[in-house]
Amino acid sequence: MDYGIKGKVALITASSSGLGKASAQALAAEGANVVLFSRTQKLLSATAAEIEKQFGVRAHAIAGDMRVGADIDSLVDKVKQEYGAPDILVVNTGRPPLDLREVLDETEPQRWEDAYRTQLWGGIMVTQKVVPLMLSRGWGRVIAITSASVRQPTPKKGLSTIFKIGINAYMKHLANEIAATGVTVNVVCPANIDTPTFRNDYELKARKTRIPMKRLGSVQDLAAAVAFYASNGAGFITGTSLVVDGGMNATTF
Repeated sequence: MDYGIKGKVALITASSSGLGKASAQALAAEGANVVLFSRTQKLLSATAAEIEKQFGVRAHAIAGDMRVGADIDSLVDKVKQEYGAPDILVVNTGRPPLDLREVLDETEPQRWEDAYRTQLWGGIMVTQKVVPLMLSRGWGRVIAITSASVRQPTPKKGLSTIFKIGINAYMKHLANEIAATGVTVNVVCPANIDTPTFRNDYELKARKTRIPMKRLGSVQDLAAAVAFYASNGAGFITGTSLVVDGGMNATTF
């Protein structure tokens, strides 16, 4: 299948490693040029060089913090100068504060503030700045990466789930508001993906036994869903969320 995004520009946040990096690679494999954004310039530059060598596309590394408005403004200005506007936006975020706690034990305001800015507000700020550029072109794809816990909360991960549900709600509102413009908005909700963070999960062994597929997903499994939502083939799909979790989610479709 030709995804029809060769030569388009994709901006992926939190993309120096993990799910963001895999998403950038999947889009680059389809011929999209990628703009990578995260806090660590050295790691980001290495990822960009790797993508350019592997896929023969342009990969632009821009360091900054999604929680800082000035960094978002600088990112958007640089993208505008280099490319005019991105065609695809993948909103990926960092992880919430550790250690994991029950919600009644989350009594420290600073942890709530950190989680809010990392999991919700940073993603909203990027979206608010980038989507108007897409609207001027009449074509665009916005894909947020949240978590399957928005459908079925995971124990001791309230700081993540509460604000990721907020991202899902924001994206649903946005999808409805701009549906007639040619810009689609969708969400991918992963769980049970084999990343370094997940390997340290406090109940990993027990959870593996509950995954119907009896295996962990790869970052490529998640990235394939992102690439599909970015494709021309998904042009009549907006305001949806896709769970990528090996069948573990217990809700009814």
